[in-house]
Amino acid sequence: FATLLEIYNKITSNKTGFETYSFIHETAKTGERVYVGSFSYISKNVTIGDDTKINPQVFIGDNVKIGKNVTLYPGVKIYSNCVIGNDCTLHSGVVVGSDGFGFAHCYENNYKKVPQVGNVIIEDSVEIGANTTIDRATLGSTIIRKGVKLDNLIQIAHNVEIGENTVIAAQSGVAGSTKVGKNCMIGGQVGIVGHIKIADGVKIAAQSGVGASIENENELVQGSPAFKSNQYQKSYVSFRKLPEIVNQINSLQKELDLLKEKLGE
Repeated sequence: FATLLEIYNKITSNKTGFETYSFIHETAKTGERVYVGSFSYISKNVTIGDDTKINPQVFIGDNVKIGKNVTLYPGVKIYSNCVIGNDCTLHSGVVVGSDGFGFAHCYENNYKKVPQVGNVIIEDSVEIGANTTIDRATLGSTIIRKGVKLDNLIQIAHNVEIGENTVIAAQSGVAGSTKVGKNCMIGGQVGIVGHIKIADGVKIAAQSGVGASIENENELVQGSPAFKSNQYQKSYVSFRKLPEIVNQINSLQKELDLLKEKLGE
């Protein structure tokens, strides 16, 4: 069924050619059967592979490399020097290569911006949902590995690496320099701090907060701070009974005080 839908989608969106109000710099190189929609801007030294579809109002910065059979939906912005692999899909509002959140604390509580001179590399067969942002590295590259699927409204910070075939649901954020392993599954509204490592195959339940590295492969974690899901669920049962437990403790304390008074007599 999915294959049939894919064929239908290719037939209905099989546009080619350059629309009148698009701009393509004279140094840009485009492959065969490429489509560029109106009001899109393709900067100097850009390379675009065969069968790629660039819808209206897309911006592609200097020296960007885009592979074959890529679809960029309206409003995608790709900053300079970034690399997009083959068979990728970027939905509307995606921003690739914006500056990482890098500021150095200076005198009198001022902050000096740290230039972000790296890039973003997106490997083959990656899909990125609407309004997701992927920041360029301070130095080196922010890397989205082959087969990764990112939902809408996700923030990937500078120098992050997301491993092969990892999927991340909406409204999650990964802070700078964190390395997420391959085949991970990350639920919605998960927050992951910077400079940690997540092992291969880890599953993180929705709304969890990960504040330390997860070293064991295929572990399932939940909560904030996140820990093993089965322990979290057992703890949560006790947490829901906390008012009842407090009342019992208070009652026992009163009985103990009475007993002490009697013994004192």
